[in-house]
Amino acid sequence: MSFAASILTLYPEMFPGPLGVSLAGRALERGDWSCETLQIRDFATDKHRTVDDTPAGGGAGMVLKCDVLAAAVDHAVAKSRDNGTGEAVPILAMTPRGKPITQERIREIASGPGVAILCGRFEGFDERLFEARPEIEQVSMGDIVLSGGEPAALAILDACIRLLPGVMGAPSSGAEESFENGLLEYPQYTRPQQWEGRTIPEVLRSGDHAKIAAWRKARSEDHTRLRRPDLWERYSDARDRPASGARRKD
Repeated sequence: MSFAASILTLYPEMFPGPLGVSLAGRALERGDWSCETLQIRDFATDKHRTVDDTPAGGGAGMVLKCDVLAAAVDHAVAKSRDNGTGEAVPILAMTPRGKPITQERIREIASGPGVAILCGRFEGFDERLFEARPEIEQVSMGDIVLSGGEPAALAILDACIRLLPGVMGAPSSGAEESFENGLLEYPQYTRPQQWEGRTIPEVLRSGDHAKIAAWRKARSEDHTRLRRPDLWERYSDARDRPASGARRKD
């Protein structure tokens, strides 16, 4: 069974977009994954197909209506249960107020039957949507604000698709990347051996696989500690915690 992606959006023409080329595009042609768009406006009930309204309490911008969004989400959930397994796929709502997505969560999603992604616009969602549909995961791409959830949805899908069996050339390609082991990836080099007075580190030319592995781990730790102290703290906590779960005393 292929990985089924459903995108709830006001701009279905944005999909598959860049996911129609390169590795993701070839996987789409092979049927490794599928992409269906649901036009949110189709679930509006008035003659103008209204999807937004002014914010309660005043303020700039417009807010997506909870009744329209709930109808779209319910349709996507019902459709996903008809995929042959009876299992509803995860539903992600892209919003700056959401929890930052992690590679661990991406792996969990990619191992399942698919995902439904709700793309926000304007000032965001009526909060009652999440109160009434607690299964919706509010997700962000980090501390940035986009014009809408569609670019974020494309990024989420790309991260999932590349992990599907057969999409990347070598099965190990995704195992030694940033975030997979709680660390940033080590530096990479290739030919020419010398460039503008800079040489590939000697250890990488030694042929000693044990030394190379040790060098790469040390560089990953150094880069993570210096560039992402938040990741380093989590990595250090996990590394120093014994199997019992208690923190090891120094």
